[in-house]
Amino acid sequence: MFSSFQSQSQNQMLQSRRQYHVELGAREKSLLEEDPALKRFKSHKKSVNRLKRVGDVLTIAVVAGCCYEIYVRAGMREEARKQA
Repeated sequence: MFSSFQSQSQNQMLQSRRQYHVELGAREKSLLEEDPALKRFKSHKKSVNRLKRVGDVLTIAVVAGCCYEIYVRAGMREEARKQA
């Protein structure tokens, strides 16, 4: 019984939200317009993606180097144990 009441109230809320359309005011429209003063600070998508890719490659290289260093040191320690 409660679940049917809940689903009916949700349907009514969704329908009531869809029925109303409020036009944007002057302030909202001015805030959504492109500001020419901020244009020089706008990041370019291609260069940002390229920079992210370079960062990812460097991160992978550093992690791989650390893993290799750990592997080499473990191997050297094992060799030292066998000789001792």
